[in-house]
Amino acid sequence: MTDRPVEPTPGPEATDLPEGEPTAAPSPEGGFGDAAGEAPAQTEVEEQVAGDAVAGDDTGTAEERPEGEPGAEQDEVFALRGRVADLTNDLQRLQAEYANYRKRVDRDRQLVAESAAYKALTPVIEVLDTIDRAKEHGELEGGFKAVADQLERVVTSAGLVRFGEPGDAFDPTFHEALSHLGVDAEVEVTTVKHVAKGGYRMGDRVVRAAQVLVVDPADA
Repeated sequence: MTDRPVEPTPGPEATDLPEGEPTAAPSPEGGFGDAAGEAPAQTEVEEQVAGDAVAGDDTGTAEERPEGEPGAEQDEVFALRGRVADLTNDLQRLQAEYANYRKRVDRDRQLVAESAAYKALTPVIEVLDTIDRAKEHGELEGGFKAVADQLERVVTSAGLVRFGEPGDAFDPTFHEALSHLGVDAEVEVTTVKHVAKGGYRMGDRVVRAAQVLVVDPADA
């Protein structure tokens, strides 16, 4: 049995091409090169599209921010200004409290000093009354007079002031009326006629009111 040679079947490329034109086989290098060249370009486009999408989703961009809205720096400045104002108010309040505290301390210190002097000088008033009676009777002479004068200077320098003289208008704040001696046409108001015991005060504080005898005006 004799084998017949198999005739090759023409492919689509050979049948579709016009006669007379040679068929060109695809070049492996050219095909792969074109594909490789197109890949980077496509990647750059995708990156650009992705970047635009991210930028478009950002709600804090300068283009979409309403005009006049303070930025982060302005917010920080406003916060610092508010903090400075709060600290200033606190400092002023502390200064006022400290000033009031100093006033209270000074006032209390003065009251303590006056109270101590009051306690120390109150018993001396009786000695001063004795000196006054000695003066009225002319018994204050010699060395005793010098001691009496020195004592009066000491108590005066300590703040103890004597008041109450004949002819003073009667003031119940400073005078204690022991008796009324009648009327006197020469006076227009109730007036001190005689001082039994002088009064003493320290500053505005009356240590002892003056014990006096008074006369009233004629039309009273």
